[in-house]
Amino acid sequence: MWHRSGLIRLHLARIAGRVRRPPQPPAPTATFSTSTSASSSFHHNLGPFLDSSKVPPSRSLSNQAGSDGVGGECWSCGSKGAFLSCGSCRSVQPVDPAVDYFQIFGLDRGYDVKDTNLEGKYKDWQKKLHPDLVHSKSEKERDFAAGQSALVIEAYRTLSKPLPRALYLLQLEGIHVDEEKTINDPELLMEMMEIREAVSEAGDSQTLKKIQSQVKSKLETWSKSFQEAFDKRDFDSAVEATQRMRYYERAMEETVKKL
Repeated sequence: MWHRSGLIRLHLARIAGRVRRPPQPPAPTATFSTSTSASSSFHHNLGPFLDSSKVPPSRSLSNQAGSDGVGGECWSCGSKGAFLSCGSCRSVQPVDPAVDYFQIFGLDRGYDVKDTNLEGKYKDWQKKLHPDLVHSKSEKERDFAAGQSALVIEAYRTLSKPLPRALYLLQLEGIHVDEEKTINDPELLMEMMEIREAVSEAGDSQTLKKIQSQVKSKLETWSKSFQEAFDKRDFDSAVEATQRMRYYERAMEETVKKL
């Protein structure tokens, strides 16, 4: 049984909702990293929680989808407003380096993605862009389709999950978060060790679900902290929130694996 539940709940309660605020926000091009000075004994026992939740490299850091914001001129038929594929002749367009992930899905740029049909839009794009659908077209268009399909996949994977979405938003602001570094917070690292031990010792799905519920609550707390900080353009606090989200997301993955 999960005899450590009381201790973990105590740690969860002590940390919940607290965001440490560094004194000054960075310049937009700054690179953020966490300290590597935490105890090596913590890092040795944290195992998978130190693995990064990677955000794919951005293909675009622009606000505009073409010069007019709605697409360009179709390379095949000359129609205006061709975006990813042409609405007139259906030719797949070359990848536009000015298109960001939010534009692909018709979303306003922001952390709170309210669109509940993101997956549906993703599938709709793949029906138009997948390379298998243009196998009889020219080599040029097949290359365009491969690039556009990969871009849509990358965009969907990034926007469909909170942490990659948060990191991408920071990236659009010119802020790179170094995910390879660890946080110099012994209390957080101890909490991760305890969660890992609890997951390892859990003997039934009910116990695992309780652990998962607590970790999910902490992840949501830091997710909200990110949104608040990002909306205020408090990038120091936003970066810290993503660093902590990474730990709780990895903890969630560990519980899912064992369920």
